[in-house]
Amino acid sequence: MVKITALLVLKCVSEGADPIILANASDVSNFGFFQRPSVREFIVFFGRTVAKRTPLNQRQSVQYEEYKVHSYNWNGLCAVGFMDDHYPVRSAFSLLNQVLDEYQSSFGDSWKTVEVDGTQQWPYLTESLTKFQDPAEADKLLKIQRELDETKIILHNTIDSVLARGEKLDSLVEKSSDLSAASQMFYKQAKKTNQCCTVL
Repeated sequence: MVKITALLVLKCVSEGADPIILANASDVSNFGFFQRPSVREFIVFFGRTVAKRTPLNQRQSVQYEEYKVHSYNWNGLCAVGFMDDHYPVRSAFSLLNQVLDEYQSSFGDSWKTVEVDGTQQWPYLTESLTKFQDPAEADKLLKIQRELDETKIILHNTIDSVLARGEKLDSLVEKSSDLSAASQMFYKQAKKTNQCCTVL
């Protein structure tokens, strides 16, 4: 199972200055109880470090042990996501895009005047942390591909279920009025030479 551990929104405007945390949400429930405060501090430290080194209007991914930290700096407003190594990169950046869009529409340009780290929770970020654990929620193309794959599996299961009921494809071909004698002969020859129609 893929996992998002944390999402942060930061102000990254001044060159050389540490980015300012505007919003922060993390799920450290898979860590030991006594490790959680340290893990949260590490998330803030590493998130601030990666955001500081993400150039303006650029995206980057940094590998750290079994995690990937994805960052997107959009005109000084930066979103950072801590995901496990199996979370698709395209879905991660799609999620960061949505977070930045929502932050901009909720707070406008007020973030430009913030001078200290924010401590108030932003409910959207916490909800996103839960909702987007499934990468398909963040990436609509991935969701469509998954639905197509499921449809393909259902089609294969349908053919298998017809054959499982004891009906043989050979007898169906012989009884079919849709196939000409030449098509029936082709099916039999192809089956014998094992060049075509072997999956049927």
